Amino acid sequence: MKGIILAGGEGQRLKPLTTSVIKQLLPVYDKPMIYYSLSVLILAQIKDILIISTQEALPQIKKLLGNGQRLGMNITYAVQKKPSGIAEAFLIGKDFIGNDSVALVLGDNLFYGQGFTSVLKKAKSFVETKQKEAVIFGYPVQNPCAYGVIEFNQDKIKRIVEKPKKSLSKYAVPGLYFYGSRVVQIAQKIKLSRRGELEITDVNNQFIKQNALHVELLGRGMTWFDTGTYDNLLEASNYISAVQKRQGMFVSCIEEIAFNNGWIDRKALLEISKEYKTEYGEYLKQLYKNSTGR
Repeated sequence: MKGIILAGGEGQRLKPLTTSVIKQLLPVYDKPMIYYSLSVLILAQIKDILIISTQEALPQIKKLLGNGQRLGMNITYAVQKKPSGIAEAFLIGKDFIGNDSVALVLGDNLFYGQGFTSVLKKAKSFVETKQKEAVIFGYPVQNPCAYGVIEFNQDKIKRIVEKPKKSLSKYAVPGLYFYGSRVVQIAQKIKLSRRGELEITDVNNQFIKQNALHVELLGRGMTWFDTGTYDNLLEASNYISAVQKRQGMFVSCIEEIAFNNGWIDRKALLEISKEYKTEYGEYLKQLYKNSTGR
């Protein structure tokens, strides 16, 4: 399976913060925002990743993440010329995806919770086995009308409606999706919406029509943030700060996850730790010390 991070958009809801830097590079407590979406793909053990962003932003992201080799990964990049919808990621990434299945995560989404790694691996395994099907997630929110919302017919998914006028259920669709390779063909056939975008909701509804979309509901113990507003960005930062200080374990530490995956060894972990004269670097050094014999 391949992985795509869509890190485009103009960050209009975060200006003036995003006047000179894209929102995916803004800090969420002690890490760039994009670390949190990247960590999702690494937790799912996806090594080959395409990052899509603007022409202006890509050099900044490349400076941060490089080609991925320091994490035992392969990271490549592609340009989205203008914000034309989430589903455009599959058109831009057509050659990258090829005949593989693909996971797409939005660069401003943050996920954290017990058992999340198992959920990711289950979704990945399902789609890799059943290449014509897809998996999305449902997360309960108080204001579902602000998102794409799942409407159910008893226990079966009926449709997804983008920002409905009235609540169809309490489950919003967060920015994480697993698809078989035919998602490219589906994305090529959908039409621009009224706002001039290729909507991911339209892609998902096509899978529903073919009885090929499965929903994994995320409930208690799972946290999801869309960090695209001032308040959400602040809440996410405060949440990460509280979790790390209480537990003594870092959230979305990409080097730690890569090490746990066996993608880098102890020596590489130690060398990376020397790059940071911060608590982040000290955390990596402690991981190195505690991993004696691994």
